[in-house]
Amino acid sequence: MQSGSPVPSAGSLIPTLEGSWYTSSDVFAREREAIFDRDWLCVARTTDFLAPGQFQMVQAGSESVLVVRQRDGGLRAFLNVCRHRGARLCADESGQTGRYLRCPYHAWAYELSGRLAAAPNLARMPDVDRDAYGLIPVALREWLGYAWVCLAARPPSFEDTVVSAVTGRLGDPEAVESYGLGELAVGRRISYEVAANWKLLVENFMECYHCAPIHPELTSVLPEFAGGYAAQYYVGHGAAFADRVTGFTVDGSPGFGRLPGVRDEQDRRYYAVTIRPQVFINLVPDHVIFHRMIPRDAGHTTVICDWLFAADVVVSGQDVSRSVELFDRVNRQDFAACERTQPSMASRAYSGGGVLVPSEHHIADFHAWVRTRLSA
Repeated sequence: MQSGSPVPSAGSLIPTLEGSWYTSSDVFAREREAIFDRDWLCVARTTDFLAPGQFQMVQAGSESVLVVRQRDGGLRAFLNVCRHRGARLCADESGQTGRYLRCPYHAWAYELSGRLAAAPNLARMPDVDRDAYGLIPVALREWLGYAWVCLAARPPSFEDTVVSAVTGRLGDPEAVESYGLGELAVGRRISYEVAANWKLLVENFMECYHCAPIHPELTSVLPEFAGGYAAQYYVGHGAAFADRVTGFTVDGSPGFGRLPGVRDEQDRRYYAVTIRPQVFINLVPDHVIFHRMIPRDAGHTTVICDWLFAADVVVSGQDVSRSVELFDRVNRQDFAACERTQPSMASRAYSGGGVLVPSEHHIADFHAWVRTRLSA
């Protein structure tokens, strides 16, 4: 086979996406339009909005979006664009406003609900419809303690996309609810800047063929991962802790008490879930590790990772460092591997793509999903 030619199917091996899918700015633009501008995206932890008027500016697909706590206690989201002449309404990543969101350019002011409240000389323009010239709303749902937004004018069913991805992986619609994610507290948050395409991160998270070579700490706690089969390869399967391990920590030492809703059959097991296109969830008996990705361009991705513990663990100031260190190491090992792979996506050696071994065959479904979304 000549260098750069397509990789054929050969029994155990099946082909991947071609290298250009990871490097092309055109492909990335199409993905942003066909996937990230149309799907539900996880953008913020709801407990980051404590009081009315507290807001965050988040990137969702091609748009800057404001998520704002309302006076009735709910959350709403809007495009971060003033309706007057298009200035960015808020430039700060987060903050606290009073009664109004005010544009710094011409002082158009909007209620927290998005309705136009005031503007210079507005009283002289009685024909201006304050609802019609309010902020453009963005669909928002709250689930698992996070805010999810969708830019589409007609969002897909949240239950048939986001919720079904979790229940389809765990095999039980109640399995994730038992961890009580909405009641947990953020014990640590780390933001990673990864010089790699977002799809490389998804693929990496879905498989464990790489676990034995690069994750000694993880395979020490979860020895079955050394065999190359990730938890996501089997519906409903959770990887068992090693016999000597008492907690999901960097050295296998005890962590914290089992979360109240975790079932006996979920104890001493690790579950991983991918919610396309940008969320990874890791469930262990005493805490949850929640990743959300923000693709920046074809070769750069931001990953925000929350370690969630029982509220009393966080409020009492207990040391969570051993629990955090385990997956922080896993993250850094994974991201280094993705960054090592990204440059080769532009090589003629990978122009026709690579191959998936049997323990990675489920990644082909992800590749087919991406192809289908872009072709549509």
